[in-house]
Amino acid sequence: MLYLQITANTGPAECCLAVAKALHVFNKEAAKAGVTARIIEQVDGPYAGSLRSALLELTSDKNEEAVQSLAQTWEGSLLWICNSPYRLGHKRKNWFLGCKVFQAGSSMPESEIRYEATRASGPGGQHVNKTDSAIRATHIATGISVKVQTERSQHANKRLAAQLLSSKLAELHAAKERDNKAERRMQHHDTERGNAKRVFAGMDFKEQKT
Repeated sequence: MLYLQITANTGPAECCLAVAKALHVFNKEAAKAGVTARIIEQVDGPYAGSLRSALLELTSDKNEEAVQSLAQTWEGSLLWICNSPYRLGHKRKNWFLGCKVFQAGSSMPESEIRYEATRASGPGGQHVNKTDSAIRATHIATGISVKVQTERSQHANKRLAAQLLSSKLAELHAAKERDNKAERRMQHHDTERGNAKRVFAGMDFKEQKT
């Protein structure tokens, strides 16, 4: 099992729209590869149909190599080339977003986490759990938090949230070890502009050969 985060970083609304479009393409590729992609955390963008970020859980009952392979084809900086649908006449056409892979982490001690029960929200209609089973978990020492609402019980959501926090903290530590001279920033601030791994163009988000 892996986690994949698609994020607009600190980019404008156009980058948030690109996240939603990238998620749609990713889901189609995942289905073709036999990989189950489940959204476990998402942050809505400023406009309907846009996303600031989406965190996916990737699993496969038959082929774990397919999970690794799919994740590797997305990890890195992505570029969407398109006129802004929000700001007509805007000169900028290049919109960057990022994808980051997280390994599944082990749970940390309960004493290091603050849990808050909240009501599940977002898309899903009748499938969204209306009870207060959603869990926001915050790592007390760092302030890093995640919100999980995919499971039907608080217990299951707490377990998954603790694992996600461990993964995010492990990635933060690894980033610091890799480059102790660089500014320490989490995934929402580290998209590498100008070196896109995949390039998409137009409102139909069609992939371009690089």
